[in-house]
Amino acid sequence: MGNVQIVLYLLLGIGAGIVSGLVGIGGGIVIVPALVFLFGFSQHQAQGTTLALLVPPIGLLAAWAYYRQGDVNVPVAALICVGFVAGSYCSAKVAAEIPEALLGKIFGGFLVLVGIKMLLGR
Repeated sequence: MGNVQIVLYLLLGIGAGIVSGLVGIGGGIVIVPALVFLFGFSQHQAQGTTLALLVPPIGLLAAWAYYRQGDVNVPVAALICVGFVAGSYCSAKVAAEIPEALLGKIFGGFLVLVGIKMLLGR
């Protein structure tokens, strides 16, 4: 991996972190498409890499900033975290078996549905 690629990956992380902190979305919504379309990753590689980067406490400082403002419900976050761990493990095993083209369509369809819901309001 060359220096330029290292810088580009760092910039992708910064951009995803900015979007995540600003609008409260998971970085995967930014990182997965960027890895596929800009860096040539397969859908599986992009999803696996994105999940791997979530292992360290990426959002710790951002969450702390929200917490200090009284905008974090800790018990709810803990419960969702437990569910997220179980759900992500099980679904990753399923996703690994889904054909590449279908997996990309599932991801894109999810983004479209979320986008429509957000545009139409609650």
